[in-house]
Amino acid sequence: MRTQKFIPFVAAVCLSVLISSGLVGCQSKGSDTSETTDSTTTADASRTAETADSTTEAAATVVDPAKIPASKIADAATILARPQVPILCYHQIRDWRPSDSKTAKDYIIPVAAFKEQMQMLADSGYHTISPDQLYAYLTTGATLPAKPIMLTFDDGDLDQYEVAAPELEKHGFKGSFFIMTVAIGRRGKQPYMDKAQIKDLSDRGHTIGAHTWDHHNVKKYQGDDWKTQIEEPNAKLESITGKPVKYFAYPFGLWNKQALPELQKRGYLLAFSLADKRDDQMPLYTVRRIIAGGQWKAKTMYRNMIGSFDNK
Repeated sequence: MRTQKFIPFVAAVCLSVLISSGLVGCQSKGSDTSETTDSTTTADASRTAETADSTTEAAATVVDPAKIPASKIADAATILARPQVPILCYHQIRDWRPSDSKTAKDYIIPVAAFKEQMQMLADSGYHTISPDQLYAYLTTGATLPAKPIMLTFDDGDLDQYEVAAPELEKHGFKGSFFIMTVAIGRRGKQPYMDKAQIKDLSDRGHTIGAHTWDHHNVKKYQGDDWKTQIEEPNAKLESITGKPVKYFAYPFGLWNKQALPELQKRGYLLAFSLADKRDDQMPLYTVRRIIAGGQWKAKTMYRNMIGSFDNK
């Protein structure tokens, strides 16, 4: 254990407690988890649904990102101009406890509500895509299935393995799981996945990505932080899955311009933020997601998802 990292380590172990008390979450300041029901958002949903329904049900183009030559990768303006793929972010998937604060409930989605959301997406004709597919689409314009969506899960909570993954697979969905490596295998009030479970998810076709060592804010990195928070967790996850780890999710959804080239030179292809605007020079490292609010009904989630990804 690194003694100089003791305080962040304790913070990471207590992350679930802090979320439950409403003191912290992975949401950026610009995100909004309140229910949205205004007419503008509803109109956006209708317009986008009509467009999606007219999309040809063509099979997606499968492109290995490692085989895309640098000369074929689109420039920033072209990437930004492509229609955004809706990306949802989940954390804890469990029923609320009496001790959960109102704020915490924005990040904790009850099991029945999660199942309702997945059923709604399936009934609406959505197809999950992997980060590999998203990267190929953004950089080369590779074909995606009709109504593409990404489902992402942060931190590595055990309920993501025991509840979320089986529910995804029931609908033929795949997810992307961003793991905070300090917590691997930890048990307690909020347990986390162990190595065998992480590898099992990977073997079943889900994507494993990195979420730092102990959820340390990327905007505050200095000294050895890039090694401790990025390089070592990446190596650990690769040793667990036996596959390259090419995708990263920012803790709290927070990033700064200095971080983007640091992630690029360490081999990451995409990095996922939350609701903030994308960087105009390196959009691949500021891919937008929204948190699927724990207090949202499925229809509210759909409206907010469509409104947020109306090519913003």
